[in-house]
Amino acid sequence: MKRPAIRLRAIGRSLTLRLALLYGASTSLILLLLSIYMLRVIDQHFIELDVVDMRGKLELVSHLVQNARSSASLAQLPQRLDDALVGHHHLSLGFFEGERPRYVHGMADFPPDLLRAARSAVEDTPLQQWSAHHGELRGLALRLPADASYPESIIAVSVDTQHHREFIAGLKLALMLLLAFASLLALGLGWLVARTGLRPLQQTAELARQISAERLNTRLLAEQVPSELEDLASSFNAMLDRLRDAFERLSAFAADLAHEMRTPVSNLMMQTQVMLSQTRSADEYREVLASNLEEYERLARTIADMLFLAKADNGLIVPRREVVDLQHEVAELFEFYEALADERQLSLQQQGGALVEGDQLMLRRALSNLLSNAIRYALPGSLIRLSMSQTETQACLRLENACKELPADLERLFDRFYRADPARRETGDGAGLGLAITRSIARVHGGEVCASGAGGQICFELLLPSVPG
Repeated sequence: MKRPAIRLRAIGRSLTLRLALLYGASTSLILLLLSIYMLRVIDQHFIELDVVDMRGKLELVSHLVQNARSSASLAQLPQRLDDALVGHHHLSLGFFEGERPRYVHGMADFPPDLLRAARSAVEDTPLQQWSAHHGELRGLALRLPADASYPESIIAVSVDTQHHREFIAGLKLALMLLLAFASLLALGLGWLVARTGLRPLQQTAELARQISAERLNTRLLAEQVPSELEDLASSFNAMLDRLRDAFERLSAFAADLAHEMRTPVSNLMMQTQVMLSQTRSADEYREVLASNLEEYERLARTIADMLFLAKADNGLIVPRREVVDLQHEVAELFEFYEALADERQLSLQQQGGALVEGDQLMLRRALSNLLSNAIRYALPGSLIRLSMSQTETQACLRLENACKELPADLERLFDRFYRADPARRETGDGAGLGLAITRSIARVHGGEVCASGAGGQICFELLLPSVPG
């Protein structure tokens, strides 16, 4: 019982069916309005024909009456009127002197309202309609003025509209049958047109079904879709680009994390196996546990950094907004790293200042990563210069130091787990995530970080939206 219900719901949501019904309903409505208009025009045409016919009879009878009066032959008037009305079975005529009928032809009963509305000119006679026991009637009345010999007279004429009504009834039936047939035909044609017009959508759906993690490079060609679907094709391709980028980031995240965790886990396993291979003293166990603790701390830092980068890549990090004085932050970092710089015979120099808006802790972390990276890779005895400047819209922090050898691709410095010096990979001196985290922090603040180098000098520029000082 569930499957038919599901099919009915699917049919109810069918775009093809909706378009076909809309097309059929629109066509039927147009045909219905045309039919109503045509029936009204035909009915009005019949009324005009009846009026013309009746006014012609009024003029004829008026002429006969006037001749009969002038020749004093009113006794012959009925015969002349009968002769004039031969073959007009749908027409009735009455000749009244005052309220007394002198002559009546046909079966019509002329109502008093018709006689009272009589006019002395044929063109001014108003049309009257009434119902009688034998059908619907239309009539006109003409008033003949009195003269010295004859009183005022009224000529009334009417037509039976039965034949008109029968014709219109037959026409209505034919139009209803034609309308029903046309509606079914329009529904069928609408279904065919909708299916043909929606075929590009079906092709798009088929293409979407073929997309998998291994086939994220498939794209819709704009020249192969109708112009109405170009926006859809562009949006679909953009979605695939985002999916591919997200999948590549996820794959890189998993690969980098697995690669970076493999070394400390292997070290922990090897040390544990060596310790368990024979009996050890308490001091030896304590020494191995201390070494293992260092590996655990390295793993914890790596995992925390990777989670931070994953959140930044997916827009899940929302920094707080506060005014941060970069000059003050750099001064405190210089104080913190002063001992390490002295150990490596490096000089630290600070110039300028800048105010930015952002998260103080996150910005301090980004500055710390840049400074620690410079101290780690700078040539012994060299100078690390950090200068700051700002405009109305942007603050710029420049960190310059001498290095032994510039990397071939400076942009790779911001890749995860990348180290310019492969010899440092196994020293445990960082996981290679500092600059990647710095770039993520800069971007969530609406800024950017980049690297350049020449003549044995490397320069990092951190650009952030500034706060007017």
